[in-house]
Parts: sequence; structure tokens; C-alpha cells
Amino acid sequence: KGMSVRQVEDEVRRLSETCDFIVIDSPGGDSFMARLAHTWADTLITPLNDSFVDFDLLGSFDQTCADIVRPSIYSEMVWDSRKKKALAVRTPIDWVVLRNRTSASRIEAKNKQRVGDALKTLSQRIGFRLAPGLSERVIYRELFPQGLTMLDLDGDNGDMRMTHLAARQELRDLFITLKLPGLDGEPLKF
Repeated sequence: KGMSVRQVEDEVRRLSETCDFIVIDSPGGDSFMARLAHTWADTLITPLNDSFVDFDLLGSFDQTCADIVRPSIYSEMVWDSRKKKALAVRTPIDWVVLRNRTSASRIEAKNKQRVGDALKTLSQRIGFRLAPGLSERVIYRELFPQGLTMLDLDGDNGDMRMTHLAARQELRDLFITLKLPGLDGEPLKF
């Protein structure tokens, strides 16, 4: 907060000297700094809850004929960021949409399927990959106030319950899908 563009650029440059990966978590709003962060991305991850309310972040969907009407303002911003990066450094931005807080509820199964079908159609139209996503799990909510993630839990101590193992497998599946440089094809250590 309150940093100038130059300060952020200097910090990213400094971090890139010692870090394999730099994660920039930008707010969902359209701001100069968010646009700048998007143009720096090698991999852009957009979390999306399984609802047409959140789908609207990526594109307009006509429920009467189940058709994609047009990309959203955010999708157009990503497209613009991809063009700017390609012109500047000739490398693409790998855009991944992560389905977030998915539910196993049978009640929501039909809506989940409709959202999934619409996402597949839109991904082909505007060029993003779909990640399997993360379920709505109690363990994520329990760890958050402690500032912890699933990666902070020690799997060797025998305290992992079945739900913890399922959550850890979701993270593994996500990392496999991301195909991050230096990790692609490597055995995951968590």
C-alpha cells in the first residue's frame, strides 16, 4: 500500500534475485497497479467461485440460450496485459482460472455442471486454462486465522485426517496443473 511504481519494480527486481517464485496478490478492482502486476505475470491465477454471479467476472452469459455473450471488462484487461507483455518481452502469460470453494452438495450439482460447461466454452474463446480448484473445506477455514496453509501441516506426525489428506491432494493437483517452471514433472515434496 502506498508504494510507487518504481518502489514496486525495485522490490520485484530485488526478490527475483533470491526467489524462485514471486506471488503478487492484487485486488479484484481495476487499478493502475493491478494492471501493472498483470503485465509482469508469467502465470496469472484467477480464483472463481462456482456461480454465475462470479462467472460474470470473466464474461456475460445468456441463461436463456446458454451462450456466452461477450468477455467481461476483466477479461479484456487480461487480454490487454497479455498483449503488452508479449510486445515487451515476447513471453506469454499463462492464464489459469481456478474454481474455488467448490461444493460436493447434490443440490448444487446441476448449477456446478452448468458453470463448468460455460467455463469450458469461455476458456476456448478467451484463452485460459481451467484448474481443478479447491473445495470448501473446514481445514482451510481453521488454518487461516493462524496464518497457516495445508503446506504448513506436518504430514509425518500421523495427525492428518482423511479430510486433510484430500485437501493436500487438491493442492498437489493444482500445482501439477500450473506446470510452474522448475516444478513441472518433479515430485512434489508435500
